[in-house]
Amino acid sequence: MGLRTPQQYVESLRDGRVTYWDGERIDDITTHPRFKVPIALTAADCEYDAPDLGALRRYRTEEGDEAHRIYQIPMNESDLATRVEMLRNTSIGTAVSGVYMALMSVKDDVAQVNPQCAANIERMYRHCRDNDLRAAEVITDAKGDRKRRAHEQDDPDLYVRIVDRNKDGIVVRGAKLHITAASLVHELVVMPTKGMRQDEKDYAVSFSIPVNTKGVSIINRSFAPAELNAFDYPASAHHSMPEGFVVFDDVFVPWDRVFLAGEVQLASRLAQSLGLWERTGGLIEAVRMSELFVGLAQLVSEHQGKDKDPTVMNTIAELITYAEMLRMSLDYACRHFERTPSGMVHPNILAINAAKYYYAANYHQTVRHLHDVSGGLVLTLPLESDLRHEPSGSYLRKYLHTKKDVEVETRMRVYNLIRDLTADAYGGWQFVVALQAGGGLTAQRIMMHRTYDLARAKERALIAAGALPRGSEATRKAAE
Repeated sequence: MGLRTPQQYVESLRDGRVTYWDGERIDDITTHPRFKVPIALTAADCEYDAPDLGALRRYRTEEGDEAHRIYQIPMNESDLATRVEMLRNTSIGTAVSGVYMALMSVKDDVAQVNPQCAANIERMYRHCRDNDLRAAEVITDAKGDRKRRAHEQDDPDLYVRIVDRNKDGIVVRGAKLHITAASLVHELVVMPTKGMRQDEKDYAVSFSIPVNTKGVSIINRSFAPAELNAFDYPASAHHSMPEGFVVFDDVFVPWDRVFLAGEVQLASRLAQSLGLWERTGGLIEAVRMSELFVGLAQLVSEHQGKDKDPTVMNTIAELITYAEMLRMSLDYACRHFERTPSGMVHPNILAINAAKYYYAANYHQTVRHLHDVSGGLVLTLPLESDLRHEPSGSYLRKYLHTKKDVEVETRMRVYNLIRDLTADAYGGWQFVVALQAGGGLTAQRIMMHRTYDLARAKERALIAAGALPRGSEATRKAAE
């Protein structure tokens, strides 16, 4: 099919998918007000002729056809840098299609265990790429009692599992939670949520199916109401995206769409591969957001005439440190990239996990710094309707005045963005997402333990302590 226009993308969503929101089944999401903003946001990524971003969104495949760059497999540092720049300018409704980067990065490992599943990964990747489809990252299970394994739960369906196998395919049952943009994509790409043991073979399952497959239902929730004033909600009014609670009620999956069906030794490998690309995307967004925080803090301080106050300058310095640490970490992770056996380039695993941990562990304190400089107007500022109405507008223009060169409307817009990003609709969502997207802090700690060279660190400590001779490390490196 090739590249879709925004209109073709919207039309493609009229396919009979089963979608619910607020107790209502929505038969056509393209005409429902709740989906207006997220669909417009995702459709904009199909504007391939846009003068500023069009060229960034598309690339030529090895066959010479044009495709969305979300499907370009990075083969060198330049490709990786271009991908990062593309993701900076891409909605999350399209960015989640990066799930195929995770699958392609583990294709070699899958091939060693099940060549047919590896071929399925390649085939489905090309199918989505060549038809300009969007795909969701479907990973987190309901999990039930976290002290028990998947097969030990009161209800065996609390982790997605295979309930039947036949010559044509598998039948799966269960639910996946927190699936961003699930109702707005074409394919649901299911991955194992974690490693599985031999007695959990039915839970080691991965596949891709169309959203409108019989037995699939999506229950939606968003941080933002359907209609918001862009003056009062400068972020939420334009960037809301539904999270899907995706149910698989005895869903049939043909064998040629199956990536894993009982190969327990690969379950954790697939889960970790998705974590890497999710955390990379989260870090890209963190760099953007942290720079915004610095700019907002500086603006609100200047508007108040406090920009030279030593305490305020110290606080802004903290915000700058946070922003620069994230920016440099992302740059380091891409410059010190790693490569799969088939030549695919991906960000440095240790660097991405360390950076995502730093971002998440310090996010709430960073927001506190911004709130500290901003003051109570973050929450109590009147609405745009009050500014436009008389006599309330005249009172606001009189009493929100600070300096001659500061427009009251500009000051209000700055405060509204601070509130929306950190203390209201979008902000509440971001508080949780910063911590949990790509796995919570524990997930990053585990990956740092797995990827950090602890043996070298111990050896250097022993040399420094005099317990090993000073030539030991060089001798070991030469032997390697």
